[in-house]
Amino acid sequence: MSIETISLSGRKKMVSNKEMTFWERLYLVAIVKGLFITLKHLFRKKVTIHYPEQVREMSPVYRGQHQLKRDEQGRENCTACGLCALSCPAEAITMKAAERKADEKHLYREEKYASIYEINMLRCIFCGLCEEACPKDAIYLTTSKVLVPSSYEREDFIFGKDRLVMPLDVAIKNAQLNNAN
Repeated sequence: MSIETISLSGRKKMVSNKEMTFWERLYLVAIVKGLFITLKHLFRKKVTIHYPEQVREMSPVYRGQHQLKRDEQGRENCTACGLCALSCPAEAITMKAAERKADEKHLYREEKYASIYEINMLRCIFCGLCEEACPKDAIYLTTSKVLVPSSYEREDFIFGKDRLVMPLDVAIKNAQLNNAN
């Protein structure tokens, strides 16, 4: 068996270099086909929306900006296990674990916490695998329409804990909603 006959994907095709006919060399048939497609699209209904007046509805599986959750007492859920960073196909998440000190019990739930937690939004593909991998349900992708603000500096696209951790008032409101249900 020679190396030329092996196909790992099973989709290998032999390409022939046959001589083109006169009509094929003129490309007249291809031009007519292209014009026909253009005319066909000319009489279709337009899909353009007038943005400020009309808002396109979001997909039910839409994934927005990342957020690190807090519990009902305002403590961070993340235990720096690193499963979110391992599951990220774009390798956009970096973290550094640290041990909680005695005076930090009101800030972190477990003995270990993420002292540095960063997501590079230029690399992130918003796939949601980090959300699925987290055993503590610490990270989730919101349904917010605000994704990443534009900037000229690369450093502005690296979101640290200062931009990722859920605000305390939102965490308390979520806890009240969960207790009511």
